[in-house]
Amino acid sequence: MKLIQRIGYYLGGFSLGLIILAFFLSGKKTSCSYGPDARVLKNINSKKIIYSPEVKQSINDKDTDSSEISTILKKGDINFSNSNARQKPCGVYSIEGEHNNRNILLTVENCDSIATIKSFKLNS
Repeated sequence: MKLIQRIGYYLGGFSLGLIILAFFLSGKKTSCSYGPDARVLKNINSKKIIYSPEVKQSINDKDTDSSEISTILKKGDINFSNSNARQKPCGVYSIEGEHNNRNILLTVENCDSIATIKSFKLNS
């Protein structure tokens, strides 16, 4: 068998496998969150989110809104050097992100069944 035939068979089987995977995985809630940031953010977003009184006051004062906080919780970056993930009973994470050209820093306490937004800060 010539090299060109081998490449042809390989590419044919590979493309068939991709089509089969796309068919089986379409419509399913599959995700590839393997990085530490993605796993923690997915864990936080899967729980009930509660706002601390300080954050509720920021929302009432129109400093921010819940959609802005939700966007940071989905697309933000976790600063592990400022976080205390191993704290008992609940880990505390510092989440940074940008929304509407504003740099935002959230402090989130991640417990077993709830996640509490402890603080909201605008960074310059």
